[in-house]
Amino acid sequence: MTSLSPMSESAFADYLAYAIPDFARDKVQAGQWAEGESLELSRSGYVDMLPQGLATPDNFFYTLCDGATQADVGMLWFAAQLRGGQRIAYVYDVYVRPEHQRMGHAGRAFAALEVEARRLGLTGIALHVFGHNAGAQALYQKLGYVPTNINMFKPLASADASGPTQSHQG
Repeated sequence: MTSLSPMSESAFADYLAYAIPDFARDKVQAGQWAEGESLELSRSGYVDMLPQGLATPDNFFYTLCDGATQADVGMLWFAAQLRGGQRIAYVYDVYVRPEHQRMGHAGRAFAALEVEARRLGLTGIALHVFGHNAGAQALYQKLGYVPTNINMFKPLASADASGPTQSHQG
């Protein structure tokens, strides 16, 4: 069993210390941000989204605890949001520490999240997953999540690398 325990201020500070650079790396890897600007964009994004830190209304931060040992195995953050006229849980982040991965904690954390979301009167759970994170996509599909939007990107070679350009005139 994996349980959700409300996150402490010190755990929240530890979370931000790794989450901000981790999110910046994901955005660079996804081709959405340049590396030189990524850390500042990530930092300002977290400040904008969480102006009151851990106490920001409608944001819920949990430490994931192993049911047998009560060890801290990771974290989960979601926000209550209005989507399509209904209040839902939007998962901003879920993290299982590397030494605890592949033990079922993420799946059990999402099961616990369903219980917590129902308790809060929320009617569904949404999340974002980066295209390069195939493992997370597989887990979410296994848990019953379905794609609702897909952004796609194709990089183009520079004009001088692709040879002469032909002009089409009519």
